[in-house]
Amino acid sequence: MSIVDGHTVHVFKRRNPLDRMPGQYARARFLRLSLRTLAILGVLAVLTTVLGRTLGLRSPLFVGSELALLIAMFVIVRYVLPLVARHDRGATGEEHVGGLLDELTSAGWSVIHDASFGHGNVDHIALGRAGVFSVETKSHPGPVRVRTIHGGVLRQAQEQRETLEEIVGERVEPLLVFSRAWVDKPLARRRGVRVMPARMLLGYLARHAQALTPEQVERARERIADALAESEAAADRLLVWPPPSRNRS
Repeated sequence: MSIVDGHTVHVFKRRNPLDRMPGQYARARFLRLSLRTLAILGVLAVLTTVLGRTLGLRSPLFVGSELALLIAMFVIVRYVLPLVARHDRGATGEEHVGGLLDELTSAGWSVIHDASFGHGNVDHIALGRAGVFSVETKSHPGPVRVRTIHGGVLRQAQEQRETLEEIVGERVEPLLVFSRAWVDKPLARRRGVRVMPARMLLGYLARHAQALTPEQVERARERIADALAESEAAADRLLVWPPPSRNRS
Protein backbone atom coordinates (compact mmCIF):
# COMPACT_ATOMS: atom_id res chain seq x y z
CA MET A 1 0.00 0.00 0.00
CA SER A 2 1.32 3.48 -0.89
CA ILE A 3 0.10 7.09 -0.86
CA VAL A 4 0.07 9.15 -4.07
CA ASP A 5 -1.11 12.80 -4.07
CA GLY A 6 -2.87 12.23 -0.78
CA HIS A 7 -4.72 9.16 -2.03
CA THR A 8 -4.20 5.65 -0.76
CA VAL A 9 -3.25 3.30 -3.56
CA HIS A 10 -3.32 -0.44 -3.06
CA VAL A 11 -0.56 -2.18 -4.97
CA PHE A 12 -1.04 -5.91 -5.32
CA LYS A 13 2.17 -7.85 -5.60
CA ARG A 14 2.15 -10.34 -8.45
CA ARG A 15 2.58 -13.89 -7.21
CA ASN A 16 5.74 -15.83 -7.87
CA PRO A 17 5.24 -17.80 -11.14
CA LEU A 18 7.20 -20.68 -9.59
CA ASP A 19 4.85 -20.94 -6.64
CA ARG A 20 2.40 -23.57 -7.84
CA MET A 21 1.10 -26.73 -6.23
CA PRO A 22 1.50 -30.15 -7.87
CA GLY A 23 -1.59 -31.11 -9.85
CA GLN A 24 -3.01 -27.60 -9.49
CA TYR A 25 -4.30 -27.37 -13.07
CA ALA A 26 -5.61 -30.96 -13.13
CA ARG A 27 -7.37 -30.53 -9.78
CA ALA A 28 -9.01 -27.28 -10.92
CA ARG A 29 -10.17 -28.98 -14.12
CA PHE A 30 -11.66 -31.83 -12.08
CA LEU A 31 -13.54 -29.41 -9.82
CA ARG A 32 -14.90 -27.40 -12.77
CA LEU A 33 -16.19 -30.50 -14.50
CA SER A 34 -17.76 -31.81 -11.29
CA LEU A 35 -19.55 -28.52 -10.60
CA ARG A 36 -20.83 -28.25 -14.16
CA THR A 37 -22.18 -31.79 -14.01
CA LEU A 38 -24.01 -31.09 -10.76
CA ALA A 39 -25.35 -27.80 -12.12
CA ILE A 40 -26.78 -29.46 -15.25
CA LEU A 41 -28.50 -32.16 -13.22
CA GLY A 42 -29.83 -29.57 -10.78
CA VAL A 43 -31.28 -27.37 -13.51
CA LEU A 44 -32.98 -30.31 -15.22
CA ALA A 45 -34.42 -31.60 -11.95
CA VAL A 46 -35.80 -28.17 -11.00
CA LEU A 47 -37.22 -27.64 -14.48
CA THR A 48 -38.93 -31.03 -14.41
CA THR A 49 -40.45 -30.32 -11.00
CA VAL A 50 -41.74 -26.90 -12.07
CA LEU A 51 -43.30 -28.26 -15.25
CA GLY A 52 -44.93 -31.11 -13.32
CA ARG A 53 -46.54 -28.76 -10.81
CA THR A 54 -47.52 -26.17 -13.40
CA LEU A 55 -48.80 -28.31 -16.26
CA GLY A 56 -49.65 -31.58 -14.54
CA LEU A 57 -48.01 -34.97 -14.61
CA ARG A 58 -49.70 -35.93 -17.89
CA SER A 59 -48.54 -32.86 -19.80
CA PRO A 60 -46.42 -33.61 -22.90
CA LEU A 61 -43.94 -30.97 -21.77
CA PHE A 62 -43.55 -32.68 -18.40
CA VAL A 63 -43.12 -36.08 -20.04
CA GLY A 64 -40.54 -34.56 -22.40
CA SER A 65 -38.63 -32.99 -19.52
CA GLU A 66 -38.62 -36.33 -17.70
CA LEU A 67 -37.24 -37.98 -20.81
CA ALA A 68 -34.57 -35.28 -21.16
CA LEU A 69 -33.59 -35.80 -17.52
CA LEU A 70 -33.26 -39.54 -18.01
CA ILE A 71 -31.17 -39.07 -21.16
CA ALA A 72 -28.93 -36.55 -19.38
CA MET A 73 -28.45 -38.95 -16.47
CA PHE A 74 -27.53 -41.76 -18.88
CA VAL A 75 -25.00 -39.57 -20.70
CA ILE A 76 -23.48 -38.38 -17.43
CA VAL A 77 -23.19 -41.89 -15.98
CA ARG A 78 -21.91 -43.38 -19.24
CA TYR A 79 -19.48 -40.67 -20.35
CA VAL A 80 -19.09 -37.75 -17.95
CA LEU A 81 -18.51 -39.58 -14.66
CA PRO A 82 -15.67 -41.70 -16.09
CA LEU A 83 -14.11 -38.47 -17.38
CA VAL A 84 -14.48 -36.84 -13.95
CA ALA A 85 -12.90 -39.90 -12.32
CA ARG A 86 -10.02 -39.79 -14.80
CA HIS A 87 -9.32 -36.13 -14.02
CA ASP A 88 -9.46 -36.88 -10.30
CA ARG A 89 -7.09 -39.81 -10.73
CA GLY A 90 -4.72 -37.66 -12.80
CA ALA A 91 -4.67 -34.87 -10.23
CA THR A 92 -4.05 -37.37 -7.43
CA GLY A 93 -1.16 -38.89 -9.38
CA GLU A 94 0.45 -35.49 -9.94
CA GLU A 95 0.02 -34.62 -6.27
CA HIS A 96 1.67 -37.90 -5.25
CA VAL A 97 4.67 -37.50 -7.57
CA GLY A 98 4.95 -33.82 -6.70
CA GLY A 99 5.08 -34.69 -3.02
CA LEU A 100 7.94 -37.09 -3.69
CA LEU A 101 9.87 -34.49 -5.68
CA ASP A 102 9.41 -31.88 -2.96
CA GLU A 103 11.56 -34.08 -0.73
CA LEU A 104 14.50 -33.18 -2.98
CA THR A 105 14.42 -29.53 -1.93
CA SER A 106 16.19 -30.41 1.31
CA ALA A 107 19.08 -31.69 -0.82
CA GLY A 108 19.41 -28.43 -2.76
CA TRP A 109 17.13 -29.19 -5.69
CA SER A 110 14.60 -26.75 -7.14
CA VAL A 111 11.24 -28.28 -8.03
CA ILE A 112 8.63 -26.51 -10.16
CA HIS A 113 5.13 -27.91 -10.52
CA ASP A 114 2.45 -27.49 -13.15
CA ALA A 115 4.52 -25.29 -15.45
CA SER A 116 2.63 -23.85 -18.41
CA PHE A 117 4.55 -22.04 -21.15
CA GLY A 118 1.52 -21.25 -23.28
CA HIS A 119 1.54 -24.46 -25.31
CA GLY A 120 1.16 -27.48 -23.09
CA ASN A 121 1.71 -28.17 -19.44
CA VAL A 122 4.77 -29.74 -17.79
CA ASP A 123 3.70 -31.61 -14.67
CA HIS A 124 7.01 -31.17 -12.84
CA ILE A 125 10.49 -29.78 -13.46
CA ALA A 126 13.42 -30.80 -11.25
CA LEU A 127 16.62 -28.75 -11.33
CA GLY A 128 19.78 -29.63 -9.49
CA ARG A 129 23.48 -30.15 -9.94
CA ALA A 130 22.57 -33.48 -11.54
CA GLY A 131 20.86 -31.59 -14.37
CA VAL A 132 17.42 -30.56 -15.54
CA PHE A 133 14.59 -33.11 -15.71
CA SER A 134 11.05 -32.82 -17.02
CA VAL A 135 8.58 -35.18 -15.38
CA GLU A 136 5.37 -36.24 -17.08
CA THR A 137 3.08 -38.08 -14.66
CA LYS A 138 0.59 -40.74 -15.70
CA SER A 139 -1.94 -42.32 -13.35
CA HIS A 140 -2.68 -45.44 -15.40
CA PRO A 141 -3.24 -48.30 -12.90
CA GLY A 142 -1.14 -50.70 -14.97
CA PRO A 143 0.46 -52.98 -15.62
CA VAL A 144 2.54 -50.95 -18.06
CA ARG A 145 4.72 -52.50 -20.73
CA VAL A 146 7.31 -50.06 -21.96
CA ARG A 147 7.30 -51.31 -25.55
CA THR A 148 3.54 -50.71 -25.86
CA ILE A 149 3.39 -47.17 -24.45
CA HIS A 150 1.38 -45.02 -26.84
CA GLY A 151 3.45 -42.88 -29.17
CA GLY A 152 1.42 -39.80 -28.28
CA VAL A 153 2.53 -40.06 -24.65
CA LEU A 154 6.17 -40.31 -25.70
CA ARG A 155 5.82 -37.35 -28.09
CA GLN A 156 4.35 -35.30 -25.25
CA ALA A 157 7.42 -35.98 -23.10
CA GLN A 158 9.73 -35.26 -26.04
CA GLU A 159 8.03 -31.93 -26.78
CA GLN A 160 8.30 -30.93 -23.12
CA ARG A 161 12.03 -31.64 -23.26
CA GLU A 162 12.45 -29.56 -26.42
CA THR A 163 10.52 -26.65 -24.93
CA LEU A 164 12.58 -26.67 -21.75
CA GLU A 165 15.88 -26.97 -23.61
CA GLU A 166 15.01 -23.86 -25.63
CA ILE A 167 14.26 -21.99 -22.40
CA VAL A 168 17.15 -23.05 -20.15
CA GLY A 169 19.85 -23.60 -22.77
CA GLU A 170 20.85 -26.88 -21.12
CA ARG A 171 20.26 -30.54 -21.84
CA VAL A 172 16.98 -31.80 -20.37
CA GLU A 173 16.17 -35.44 -19.66
CA PRO A 174 12.48 -36.35 -20.05
CA LEU A 175 11.02 -38.75 -17.50
CA LEU A 176 7.72 -40.58 -17.81
CA VAL A 177 6.59 -41.54 -14.30
CA PHE A 178 3.63 -43.79 -13.51
CA SER A 179 2.24 -42.85 -10.13
CA ARG A 180 0.73 -46.22 -9.21
CA ALA A 181 1.44 -48.72 -11.99
CA TRP A 182 3.73 -51.71 -12.23
CA VAL A 183 6.24 -51.16 -15.04
CA ASP A 184 7.73 -54.24 -16.68
CA LYS A 185 11.10 -52.63 -17.51
CA PRO A 186 11.65 -49.83 -15.00
CA LEU A 187 14.24 -47.20 -15.98
CA ALA A 188 14.20 -48.37 -19.60
CA ARG A 189 14.34 -45.72 -22.32
CA ARG A 190 12.02 -45.55 -25.27
CA ARG A 191 12.50 -42.89 -27.93
CA GLY A 192 14.75 -41.00 -25.55
CA VAL A 193 12.21 -40.99 -22.69
CA ARG A 194 13.07 -42.70 -19.40
CA VAL A 195 10.13 -44.71 -18.01
CA MET A 196 9.73 -45.66 -14.36
CA PRO A 197 7.28 -46.14 -11.49
CA ALA A 198 7.05 -43.35 -8.92
CA ARG A 199 8.74 -45.43 -6.22
CA MET A 200 12.01 -45.36 -8.19
CA LEU A 201 12.03 -41.66 -9.06
CA LEU A 202 13.97 -40.24 -6.12
CA GLY A 203 16.57 -42.99 -6.21
CA TYR A 204 17.14 -42.45 -9.92
CA LEU A 205 17.67 -38.71 -9.52
CA ALA A 206 19.91 -39.14 -6.47
CA ARG A 207 22.30 -41.47 -8.34
CA HIS A 208 23.22 -38.85 -10.94
CA ALA A 209 26.65 -37.27 -10.80
CA GLN A 210 27.08 -33.51 -10.93
CA ALA A 211 26.42 -32.13 -14.40
CA LEU A 212 25.75 -28.45 -13.72
CA THR A 213 27.41 -25.82 -11.59
CA PRO A 214 25.35 -23.92 -9.00
CA GLU A 215 25.48 -20.89 -11.31
CA GLN A 216 24.05 -22.92 -14.21
CA VAL A 217 21.28 -24.25 -12.00
CA GLU A 218 20.34 -20.76 -10.82
CA ARG A 219 20.43 -19.40 -14.37
CA ALA A 220 18.15 -22.20 -15.57
CA ARG A 221 15.76 -21.51 -12.72
CA GLU A 222 15.65 -17.80 -13.54
CA ARG A 223 15.00 -18.49 -17.21
CA ILE A 224 12.11 -20.80 -16.35
CA ALA A 225 10.68 -18.17 -14.00
CA ASP A 226 10.92 -15.52 -16.75
CA ALA A 227 9.25 -17.83 -19.28
CA LEU A 228 6.40 -18.62 -16.88
CA ALA A 229 5.91 -14.94 -16.06
CA GLU A 230 5.81 -14.08 -19.76
CA SER A 231 3.27 -16.83 -20.40
CA GLU A 232 1.05 -15.57 -17.58
CA ALA A 233 1.33 -12.00 -18.85
CA ALA A 234 0.28 -13.14 -22.33
CA ALA A 235 -2.73 -14.93 -20.84
CA ASP A 236 -3.68 -11.79 -18.91
CA ARG A 237 -3.53 -9.72 -22.11
CA LEU A 238 -6.06 -12.04 -23.71
CA LEU A 239 -8.50 -11.20 -20.92
CA VAL A 240 -8.30 -7.43 -21.51
CA TRP A 241 -11.34 -5.95 -23.26
CA PRO A 242 -11.49 -3.92 -25.35
CA PRO A 243 -8.09 -4.77 -26.89
CA PRO A 244 -5.44 -2.06 -26.56
CA SER A 245 -5.83 -1.09 -30.24
CA ARG A 246 -9.50 -0.34 -29.62
CA ASN A 247 -9.12 1.66 -26.41
CA ARG A 248 -10.44 5.14 -26.75
CA SER A 249 -8.43 8.06 -25.46
